[in-house]
Amino acid sequence: MSALAEILVRSDVWRGDRLALAPLPTVPSGSAALDAALPGGGWPRGALTELLVDGVGIGELSLLTFALAGIRAGGGWSLLVAPPHEPHAPAWAAAGVDLARLAVVSPASPRDTLWAMEQALASGAPRAVVGWAPSGRDIDARAVRRLQVAAAGSDALVFLFRPARMAAEASAAPLRLQLAGEEGCLSIRILKRRGPPATAPLRLALPRPARLRSRDRAHEPALAGHPAQRQFAHA
Repeated sequence: MSALAEILVRSDVWRGDRLALAPLPTVPSGSAALDAALPGGGWPRGALTELLVDGVGIGELSLLTFALAGIRAGGGWSLLVAPPHEPHAPAWAAAGVDLARLAVVSPASPRDTLWAMEQALASGAPRAVVGWAPSGRDIDARAVRRLQVAAAGSDALVFLFRPARMAAEASAAPLRLQLAGEEGCLSIRILKRRGPPATAPLRLALPRPARLRSRDRAHEPALAGHPAQRQFAHA
């Protein structure tokens, strides 16, 4: 094999006209159209994925539940860090997520969200980490870079929700998606990926079992009452 050929088969190198090879096996997103647009054919493991969105309840959680439900097949843990609302246990269970292996961490300060995600990845315990950055303040680019380094040292799925206004800012995340609600569908614009630029947004009609339903929270148990939640103290 020539020196150039050896370089081209590396997972961190790709031709400008094609998607990169994933360094680790990816996890299907549940959407064939989205998988076809992602390097490796699914959500990357060992890399940070940024999801840029304003507000909640447009299907942003349903975008992830197929992958999180798949974590249960291997007996892995999933971790939510600083979710903006108390997770609704029946909805997560209906989406196929194993509540016995779903934990929530609520940092004492919003600025500790990325630190808590880093520590979780360093422990090697969770197979998936989902965090929500503070919406009212910007995150230091160095903190995002540290999180990407921590993700690269793991084999976990790592997702970070950030405000949509951060789309104009540079980021160390290898994969960045901007999400928006559009006529009952979820519009996904791929802002950054290891491969050629995406030319048009995807529109997905997703099931909504993980939708926040405030009217139900008054009558059904929340995840906070589940034993898995009590295993983790507030950071």
